Amino acid sequence: MSKHLVRQTKMQTFTEENYLKTIYHLSQYHDAPVQTNAIAEKMQTKAASVTDMMKKLADKQLVDYKKYQGVQLTTSGKSAAVNIVRKHRLWEVFLVEKLNFKWDEVHDIAEDLEHIQSADLVERLDEFLGFPKSDPHGDPIPDKSGNFIAVPFVKLNKLKAEDQGLIMGVSEHSSAFLKHLEKSGLTLGKKVKIMEINDFDGSIELNLEQKKINVSREVAKHILIKL
Repeated sequence: MSKHLVRQTKMQTFTEENYLKTIYHLSQYHDAPVQTNAIAEKMQTKAASVTDMMKKLADKQLVDYKKYQGVQLTTSGKSAAVNIVRKHRLWEVFLVEKLNFKWDEVHDIAEDLEHIQSADLVERLDEFLGFPKSDPHGDPIPDKSGNFIAVPFVKLNKLKAEDQGLIMGVSEHSSAFLKHLEKSGLTLGKKVKIMEINDFDGSIELNLEQKKINVSREVAKHILIKL
């Protein structure tokens, strides 16, 4: 067993890290405890399995867990989760910028690479990449202290007719979704203007750099716009 894996065993297992990251993502936009059912749905597992893991993480003082009330990350749990997110996003930048992967190909690979425990490797990677502030999907990258600059955004489906702005990120990272955006030309940095919103199905007619396209409500709710 490599020294990296030995260190991992003393800290958190891969599965524990995945749970911490999931709780972090689910709790990003509100302070309320995350429900075990939400974690189970996100991780595609059984609620009973989530409960067992919450007890283990609570024993390690990584979460505050109360039965029927949900779970919250402790300070150390949040620090661990942010570190995982930092590694994941740095690896995505590396894969796209240095190895020429497409933005729809990197998520699953980064899921494996994020568990590498060498802090020196991560800091050298950050420096090698020129200290990037965001990943290929527009998500902010935390610095080594866990701080990041959050860019204010509005979901495309929340805009009104005549509103306009730049595509600065996405909240859905599946390969199928990203390929759809690529095919439609809805990529980072593109300027869009709302021309018309269909009252019946919520679909949106956009002006995308002098070209008119239609976007479904389901797609629009995952596109993040900087006004």
